[in-house]
Amino acid sequence: MPNKCVMDSKRLSANVQSNRNTDLTQSTEDDPLIDGPLISKDALESSIKREFQKLPTAWTAGLLMVVHVVLVGLCVTLAVVCVLVGSHAEECEVALSGLDTVAAVLLAKTALWLLVFLFERCVQHQHSMARRRGYLRFYRVTRELQHMPLLIHSAGNAAVLVVMAPSSILDKRVRNLSVYLLIVIICVELLASIICLTKYTVHVLRFNKQSPSPDVSEEEHSHTFSAGTSVTRTETGFRDGSSLEEVVEKQADLIEYLKQHNTQLSKRLLALSSQQARA
Repeated sequence: MPNKCVMDSKRLSANVQSNRNTDLTQSTEDDPLIDGPLISKDALESSIKREFQKLPTAWTAGLLMVVHVVLVGLCVTLAVVCVLVGSHAEECEVALSGLDTVAAVLLAKTALWLLVFLFERCVQHQHSMARRRGYLRFYRVTRELQHMPLLIHSAGNAAVLVVMAPSSILDKRVRNLSVYLLIVIICVELLASIICLTKYTVHVLRFNKQSPSPDVSEEEHSHTFSAGTSVTRTETGFRDGSSLEEVVEKQADLIEYLKQHNTQLSKRLLALSSQQARA
């Protein structure tokens, strides 16, 4: 009786092993990618690697600086010639089609704020795309600079409202005091905006010139280069002086990029495998 049980168990295990081999053979035969031609190394690397895309916002920032300088120059000229000096008041009224000089300056400043707002939206979109492509460090470095021009002009608009609301009271104490303060505000605004846009343009031009790989690839290269010699400290862990919020944000950005990268890579490999199978 025990011998019979042993024989039955051996027969059962043999049947299970045979079924496993049959299933493996069938799954191998059913999968066209296994029997298909192997993907060449060059084709695989060309599919994985991405061509570097430059940020087109440097020339936009330069154009905005030129427009800002021109508008401020015109506004200051109008304010000085038409209001402060007052010798060409009639010519200014004809040139402005009866529009008050201060009102023309305020309209020009409003138009400039709209341009800065559109610039900020464009920059935000381009940097978000760069963030999705894996340039997380560059995104964090320029994150504050992206919003500074709009913040500066918004603060300037608030200051103009504070000055122009009680303009009649100010002008009673000192003649044309509100106009002087308006000129000071737009000049300070110009100086702060030029400094901010110049720093931003330098960062973008340097980034485009270096044409770096995504942060993950850079860290992989640094790991490979320094393997066996020293321990490389990456952005994914804690660093001296790093707050918990900063570390969590870096890890969240990295995880989001890796998820998108893996999804796109899987689609590319599947498409490449299908092309190889058809060929």
